[in-house]
Amino acid sequence: MAITAVQHVRRMRGGAQGHLMRCSDGHFYVVKFQNNPQHKRVLANELLATRLAEKAGLPVPATEVVEVDEWLIEHTPELRMQFVHGTMHCAAGLQFGSRYVVAPMQGWVYDYLPEHMLDRVRNMETFAGILALDKWTCNANGRQAAFWKRARERKFTVSFIDQGYCFNAGEWSFPDSPLRGVYARNEVYKDVRGWESFQPWLGQIEQMDEQAMWRCAEAVPTEWYGETADIERLVEQLAKRRPRVAELIWAFKESSREPFPKWVARVN
Repeated sequence: MAITAVQHVRRMRGGAQGHLMRCSDGHFYVVKFQNNPQHKRVLANELLATRLAEKAGLPVPATEVVEVDEWLIEHTPELRMQFVHGTMHCAAGLQFGSRYVVAPMQGWVYDYLPEHMLDRVRNMETFAGILALDKWTCNANGRQAAFWKRARERKFTVSFIDQGYCFNAGEWSFPDSPLRGVYARNEVYKDVRGWESFQPWLGQIEQMDEQAMWRCAEAVPTEWYGETADIERLVEQLAKRRPRVAELIWAFKESSREPFPKWVARVN
């Protein structure tokens, strides 16, 4: 069941041209629209990949299907998509909503922290877990993260946002590459010491119940992707890829990035 957008707050940065909106459940959401400049399927990717990440125990925002009606769009001049050759109204109907990690006026959100501040992030170890998720889903974009803290908190929490380019964006294919879907800076991987650093998330992915995967897919509105057979094929491919995730992580380890300087080889 969809929640309803009731107020526009501001335009967000990024290629999908999302908008921060207050919704009928009292929370604020970054809303991405079906007619965004990237692809309609990025909405399906966001909902499916984020909910799979949640199933794996990773820190991701709550997600909802958000209904935005014609009246709100017509009476909100900011709700427009900008293209090279002009603009158009944002689409009405069912859109994707990612709950804002901390409500405006209650804290701070940053998409970047300098290296000397990373020690103030309480859950840095989860970068290893999201790497496993990104390799599983073949995220074709660099990993995006939001560092946030509430007022009076000393430490930040990282939440992983922007899953729109998982499954190779609108292609729904898996052209794996060692440097795809990774965070831009090696500092976030500095404490990875071996396979144990990827637990419990890697294990949760490898052992994820296929029925749970199907339930995540069933929540995606059909107007976001087209034929039912397409999303069925996607879930079947994801199920088959589960045993390959460790292999894909290893390819990144052995890449020119040399991301895991503390990796310790175990001798049996």
